[in-house]
Amino acid sequence: MEHELTTSISLGLSIADVFGFFADPSNLERITPPELHFRIVTPRPITMTVGTLIDYRLRLFGVPFGWRTRISAWDPPRRFTDEQLRGPYRVWRHDHLFHEANGTTTVTDAVRYALPLWPLGEIVHPLVLAQLRRIFRFRHEAVARFLTHGIQ
Repeated sequence: MEHELTTSISLGLSIADVFGFFADPSNLERITPPELHFRIVTPRPITMTVGTLIDYRLRLFGVPFGWRTRISAWDPPRRFTDEQLRGPYRVWRHDHLFHEANGTTTVTDAVRYALPLWPLGEIVHPLVLAQLRRIFRFRHEAVARFLTHGIQ
């Protein structure tokens, strides 16, 4: 069974500045909760374009694993999509959408995902959803800190 999670954040910045931050995969390490031990293992610099592969290592619920994504859509500065090729989900498609109006850029994260081991995987869906919501809350707070306050 597939699920969807959509979140958004609005920032008083230009779409070029906001998209530029998200277009640098290295920033993922800066906006991911520290307890996930998230790190990019793909050699840097990483040039983002359709077909770019990015490998990560992280821990989810204390379990270490690798995750590989492919950039399947790249339309700067309006959107890009990453899709899991290998990782903890049966399906993971993350659309990053950017819209600017009146000096404010809204970033919308639209995630479509399915858990492994259906139907047993569905038993833990409430826990996974709570974790995803927490990760995106952290992410929004970190993005706002880095982009609006210039925190490095």
